[in-house]
Amino acid sequence: MQTILGSGGAIGTPLAKELAAYTDSIRLVSRNPKKVNDTDELFPADITDAGMVDKAIAGSEIVYVTVGFNYNITVWRKCWPALISQVLESCKKHKSKLVFFDNVYMYDREFMGNLTEETPVRPTSKKGEVRAAIAGMVLDEARRGNVEALIARSADFYGNRNSVLVELVVKNFARNKKAMWFANAGKIHTYTSSEDAARGTAILGNTPDAYNQVWHLPTDRTPRTGKEWIELIAGIMGKNPRYMVLPAWMITSMGLFMPLFREFSEMLYQYDRDYVFNSSKFEARFGYVPVMPEEGLKKLIFSL
Repeated sequence: MQTILGSGGAIGTPLAKELAAYTDSIRLVSRNPKKVNDTDELFPADITDAGMVDKAIAGSEIVYVTVGFNYNITVWRKCWPALISQVLESCKKHKSKLVFFDNVYMYDREFMGNLTEETPVRPTSKKGEVRAAIAGMVLDEARRGNVEALIARSADFYGNRNSVLVELVVKNFARNKKAMWFANAGKIHTYTSSEDAARGTAILGNTPDAYNQVWHLPTDRTPRTGKEWIELIAGIMGKNPRYMVLPAWMITSMGLFMPLFREFSEMLYQYDRDYVFNSSKFEARFGYVPVMPEEGLKKLIFSL
């Protein structure tokens, strides 16, 4: 049994499709899980309930955590450590392997221009502190030999309906409005295709010697600035690549009235400098060629 905690999200759904290449015994866990493959087992659960998490993990060979809590620091501080603590306890109890899908928030912002698995962990945001703490919990248990676990880390990703590229660029162009970008459209920003993220996570989970380490998921590294991403999407959609940049002061001001912007303002450093995600370790190990954005974005845009 391979179990996905957080099965209905942007990564959980495509991950279920990818896991079908390895097993026909997949358990989908969320509040209202829906089948992705005909043989999927549905397990409705509140993942903030420790007892339900333990029951969901029971009988699992591999557990994938692809949960996405509400983007709120109060929620993150309350829910993430509690969930990871319970997942680790249950994985030890049921002798399950753990694959934790992670982001880059814990990395030192001064190294954003070339993010590798060896980049120093020195969070400079509240959300980064939470992510560093829970990743540390996973790696500590793995190093002690208490659980087989790995971290599959992704850059910002596209391929779902709620990604930044969709919300600020695709949807605005669809409404014949200007695209929007954060902080500085002249800086490079790497994006992972959700297809690559899901496929890479499935590969790692089913590779015995991939455990007890951190992996960056396969990501095309062609350097593209925010302006170039906007132009690429405009070309696919047949739109004029008009855009406006939201400066930091404006986002901070908008945060006084809009909770999402208030929560996001501390992460703006990811847009005021080059953000280059390096997945060469994965690509070399598995001979993997990431999806080109031209292909991935076409698939995404025409599916909306």
